[in-house]
Amino acid sequence: MSFSITARRSLAALFFGAAGLLAYGLVTAEGTDAALLERARGVFRPLPSTAHVDDYPHSPDRVELGRKLFFETRVSSDGRTSCASCHNPSYYGADSLPRSVGVHGQPMPRNAQTVFNTPLLISQHYGGNRVSVEEQALKALTSTFAYGNKSYEEAEEKLRALNYGPLFDKAFPNEKEPVTAEHWAVAIGAFERTLLTPGPFDRYLKGDTRAISDDAKRGLDKFIGYGCASCHNGSTVGGQSFQKFGITEDYWKATGSVEMPQLKGRDKGRFHDTGKPEDMWMFKVPQLRNVAMTPPYFHDGSVATLDDAVRVMARLQLGRQLDDRDVKDLVAFLQTLTGDIPPQFANVPVLPVAPFRAN
Repeated sequence: MSFSITARRSLAALFFGAAGLLAYGLVTAEGTDAALLERARGVFRPLPSTAHVDDYPHSPDRVELGRKLFFETRVSSDGRTSCASCHNPSYYGADSLPRSVGVHGQPMPRNAQTVFNTPLLISQHYGGNRVSVEEQALKALTSTFAYGNKSYEEAEEKLRALNYGPLFDKAFPNEKEPVTAEHWAVAIGAFERTLLTPGPFDRYLKGDTRAISDDAKRGLDKFIGYGCASCHNGSTVGGQSFQKFGITEDYWKATGSVEMPQLKGRDKGRFHDTGKPEDMWMFKVPQLRNVAMTPPYFHDGSVATLDDAVRVMARLQLGRQLDDRDVKDLVAFLQTLTGDIPPQFANVPVLPVAPFRAN
């Protein structure tokens, strides 16, 4: 009894599925690539070309002022702390520390996330207590962890004394008082909104199926199929929701996290900001853009390597034990989310020269 080619393909499809068809030699690699790309496009989007919004109009002068202010240490109460202290060009917009060090050398309770692509996230910080990068920059001026100024007026006086007046005049023309804390925040926000980092995965989503490796494609397939993409999705591959950290068991059992003196015990996530019982252990889902370049991992930097972080997430959030092949593939996919450091961030600007004042 003989079968036509069509009949043989039907039988192969029945018994082997798509993977079997590929092994049987009846489905081309291009066909499987197209199917995976279609699945990926249903979950992810390429990074947009801009993160600027109408609420905060920008201009080249405003962006350049924000760039200088981002690296300016002299506005802090110790004269050594700036945005770049925790978001350093050498470490892909993070600082490589388990927990960051703030003004006057005091330890912060949490790990600093990268500043890249952060204007696209639902909010700022793990607890989401800052709605925008502008609000984060404004409140940092008087934060006891960040700049440590006693008031916005104190920070404004420092900016005037540091000879920033002409730069604020250019960035905020026709304003009665250009040098204000609010304008500081808008300028820094304008700069941070330029720090987008498209990578190989964006080229893949736009149709170049050769932009990522076969290992990465297997990792992408598993990332979607295992359920990782239910929280890590969209253009930033995360950062768009709050989720409980530790669905299958207490997170510190897998991460080795210690109690934080500043938080009077375990980090309870969003609960520290809202006080609501339903926010206990809820954290903003981190974006995974550039995740391969920003160890250590999680809110307290308790896990040193990306391989281990992938295993921990599978265990705590999905109840799944990954084998070495799974981890290799998933990490290969995550590496496709690495983009280039924006040149305007990599090159530290020249700051205004202030008149010398002897004590």
